[in-house]
Amino acid sequence: MDRIAKIKEYLIANPKDNFLRHALALEMIKTGDDEKASALFEALLMETPSYIGSYYHLAKLMEKMGERELAIGWYEKGMEESKLAKDQHAYNELQAAYEDLVY
Repeated sequence: MDRIAKIKEYLIANPKDNFLRHALALEMIKTGDDEKASALFEALLMETPSYIGSYYHLAKLMEKMGERELAIGWYEKGMEESKLAKDQHAYNELQAAYEDLVY
């Protein structure tokens, strides 16, 4: 069974498992299904804004898709959430990617 099918199988039993949802979005990117990956990341972050790791990947995906302003917005939101969570490492990664895009 391929990875996407396996993750979907696990999600049937645990539909709100953010790790699985994040993993599925990453697998979708690998297969070139950027639209589905974007939708998965966005749904995850709308329901669980504190799932900080997804901000970076969604923003990078937006960059790849040519959606510069959306990417900037996701980086900024991720930096805000990182500050709230006191996660300096995530904040630094998001800030570096944000600055690479903006400056």
